[in-house]
Amino acid sequence: MTNYKQRDIILVDFGFSDKTGSKKRPALVISIANYHKSRHEVIIAAITSNTKRSLFGDTLIENWKEAGLKFPSQVTGIIRTVHSSLIIRQLGTLPKKDFIDAKKNLGKTMEF
Repeated sequence: MTNYKQRDIILVDFGFSDKTGSKKRPALVISIANYHKSRHEVIIAAITSNTKRSLFGDTLIENWKEAGLKFPSQVTGIIRTVHSSLIIRQLGTLPKKDFIDAKKNLGKTMEF
């Protein structure tokens, strides 16, 4: 079981998809409480401060300071499941409007 909630912004040791290493970066928890009850993992979307490049599925965070981020940032369309042991700490919580926008754009990447 994990103590994190959907909309939490966490600092996580995020492994690269090509397995060449990892980087500590903020991420948005997108999984829900019922998922967390029986698992030691969370589903996350990566967050980047590279706001100059926006790709399909990415969402600019309007209220990044309120969310606990140090720099203007965006939620990316990069979704992963990570073990809770890779979570370093919670940074903040994404404001509701920013989360609704991110949820909409992430949903477009999967067309559920």
